[in-house]
Amino acid sequence: MKLVIGLILTVLVSNNAWSGNNDLDQLLQDVKQRQVLERKINRIREEEFLAEKKTQQQLLQAAEAKLAKQKKLSAQLKLQLESNEEVLAKFAAQLKERSGELGELFGAARQVAGDLAADLVDSMVSAQYPDRTEPLIGIVESKALPTIDQLEILWFTLQQEMTESGKVVRFKQPIQTPGGHREEAEIIRIGAFNAVANGEYLRYSPETKILTSLARQPASRYLDLLADFSDSDASQEPIAIDPTRGVMLSMLIQTPNTQERIQQGGVVGYIILALGVLGFLYAMYRLVILAITGKKMRAQMENETASDDNPLGRVLSATEQSSLEDTATLELILDEAITREVPLLEKGLSMIKLFAAVAPLLGLLGTVTGMIATFQSISLFGTGDPKLMADGISQALVTTMLGLCVAIPLLFLHSLLVSRSKMLVQILDEQTAGIMSRRAGK
Repeated sequence: MKLVIGLILTVLVSNNAWSGNNDLDQLLQDVKQRQVLERKINRIREEEFLAEKKTQQQLLQAAEAKLAKQKKLSAQLKLQLESNEEVLAKFAAQLKERSGELGELFGAARQVAGDLAADLVDSMVSAQYPDRTEPLIGIVESKALPTIDQLEILWFTLQQEMTESGKVVRFKQPIQTPGGHREEAEIIRIGAFNAVANGEYLRYSPETKILTSLARQPASRYLDLLADFSDSDASQEPIAIDPTRGVMLSMLIQTPNTQERIQQGGVVGYIILALGVLGFLYAMYRLVILAITGKKMRAQMENETASDDNPLGRVLSATEQSSLEDTATLELILDEAITREVPLLEKGLSMIKLFAAVAPLLGLLGTVTGMIATFQSISLFGTGDPKLMADGISQALVTTMLGLCVAIPLLFLHSLLVSRSKMLVQILDEQTAGIMSRRAGK
């Protein structure tokens, strides 16, 4: 490279010299020198190119050798990859087979955990042992396989719920009254079915996680059993439980009582009841009057002196006042006296019979008005919600029931009054027949 630079400087110097000298010989000499210089430069370039070619050839040979080595290594790695793929496929099939069995097992565990968590939300046992659903919800919501600890928690919770379902346990805990206040009370938990305190049934509220007194308790016969059960120390004591865990109890307390049933009958129902009460009181009054009259008549039969406080005595007084009359006249007098007494003995029978006949008709009237209200509800709101039709149907059925409940006892009372009055009339007839026989014999 130094030689080339020197030659270039020489040419530059000669160019300067030529520019200053126009001699042709000098020009010819300069051309020759330039040719010599160019041949030297070309020779140098050729030597450099040959040297570089040799270097490139060496590099090419080294690259080819490296390529051959890498191809050999690639072939070895390819064979190893194929072998590894076969082994991996074998292990993958084995893993799939084993994980399939485990997947079914853990799927069943998740399903059981979900079902148990749903049951524990409304369970009475949760009032005594709260916060049991969170670990179960963790098992259900987790995408990973359950751990041994989680499976043990699931097993323990199942065993606890099953064991507590067969126990009657007493424990103290705050309860919520219907007014919203909380007070400490001794709770008796009957398995997972019912909980009672202070002689009342309780329900478990999942929202507040506390036992709450029912705003309305079931019938008194159940509460009486509950009181005996709470106070008894015996190993066995009868009590009413709800095997549906509160469903039947909630339906039972929603059943209307007698007063609410009567209110469903409306105005017609109250009229029927008023009519029934009036008829019943009047029938009882007439029964008492007939009983007193019968007692006085039986006493008169044993007494020879006629008394005016009973029908038989008044008839006998009529015969004593006409003792001198003949038999025909006496018969007419006795018939007249009996005719005066019979209406008094049969007084009120037609009225009671009327009450017994009107009560079912009023019940039918309530049925018609109730059905009219039902059809009006259907025309306004359709048949989508049966509760909208319940009031009219209740009125129709309750009034019919009330009409029958009033009419049937009144019919029995009417029949009883008729038989009592006929018996007393028969006594009058028998006694007057005896009087006539004695008068005829004389």
